[in-house]
Amino acid sequence: MKTPFTSLPVTRREFFRWGGRGIGLLAFSRFAPSFLVQSALAATPAPEKDRSILVLVQLAGGNDGLNTVIPYEDADYYRLRPTLGIAKADVLPLNATLGLNPACAAMHEMFKAGKLGIVQNVGYPNPNRSHFRSSEIWETASRSEEFLPTGWVGRYLDNACAGAPAGAGADPVAVHVTGETPQSFMAADSHPTFGLSPNGGGRAQQRENLALLEKLAAHGDHDGHSNASFLRATVMDALVTEQKVQGILGRYQPSAGAAYPGTPLASALHNVAALIAAGLSTRVYFVQLGGFDTHSNQTGTHTNNLRTLSEALAAFQKDLEGKNLDSQVLTMTFSEFGRRPSENQSRGTDHGTAAPLFVMGSKLKSTLHGTAPALGNLPKNQDLTYSTDFRQVYATVLDQWLECPAEKILGTAYKPLGFI
Repeated sequence: MKTPFTSLPVTRREFFRWGGRGIGLLAFSRFAPSFLVQSALAATPAPEKDRSILVLVQLAGGNDGLNTVIPYEDADYYRLRPTLGIAKADVLPLNATLGLNPACAAMHEMFKAGKLGIVQNVGYPNPNRSHFRSSEIWETASRSEEFLPTGWVGRYLDNACAGAPAGAGADPVAVHVTGETPQSFMAADSHPTFGLSPNGGGRAQQRENLALLEKLAAHGDHDGHSNASFLRATVMDALVTEQKVQGILGRYQPSAGAAYPGTPLASALHNVAALIAAGLSTRVYFVQLGGFDTHSNQTGTHTNNLRTLSEALAAFQKDLEGKNLDSQVLTMTFSEFGRRPSENQSRGTDHGTAAPLFVMGSKLKSTLHGTAPALGNLPKNQDLTYSTDFRQVYATVLDQWLECPAEKILGTAYKPLGFI
């Protein structure tokens, strides 16, 4: 007999999509599919209201690193980009050789204040240029030839949140504001996570959630599915948590002077700030900005995306500072790959390898890390060679910010960086 449970997620991809269908709490995060595995527990502090928080910002599509952090004194940069190169006079200088894209004025101010750090030329060995596969590598922290069933954040949750309170009204241990559950969140153990709709949801979304709950509740254990009662209880927890979160968001007032722009990314970070200010014990938040796959007519699109990123990050940081929460929060960007150093015939750039990423917060030790990419005598259509492995960044965040032994999560010891 056909039941509503025949549509439950059975593949990894379907599992991700369920997290963005409007049920705030990832209702099936505790219904472990067969592709999940166990991880070894590490001595990691459990979630508490005053512990450090990580906010991840995914720049989806592959951000062009060379037009983000610009080697404005390098003649090879302009040789490789005769039309896309940012004029030296327009660059926002970071030092005597590097500068930010002029669209990043708000980020530039934070850099000068010591609140924004840049990790240069980040990548990994044997890079993959597929959006899906390279994103998977970044989100699972795997090697290029390795396929891991769990994400790096999920493995952190397995180690940090074992035994954390669960059930109706319990704080989620991780929150995403994306259309799908991030692969980063996939874990071996069950954890209450929460998904906010990128477009904000609302009453229509709540009605959809109630309809789904009623559909599940209408089928008892007599339908032959052993997980029926469990799933109904989980969805009930989801709705209770969603009501709690929606109440927090509805009451939230940002700090004076924290003017969030009217963009989806700014709205997502506004909501993250609201949940942090409410004192939830949530340790990890995940938001996303898309549109970085700039194969043609790149200049306008990339400029707009960087301005969106810069202004949203600055408003978020200012909001946290106004509420004295900034010392508790570290924000980090990542993208699945950079772009090729040479522009293409469509005045765009194709899939590449390494690129810079940003870290933001009030507890940074310094602002510029790693080495700039080498462009000297680089032939057209050749990729950059990375100089910092992205897992070094993760190891730094895990060890020094989240207080979790990174080797337990990443499987290998990576040399940490000096930004925390």
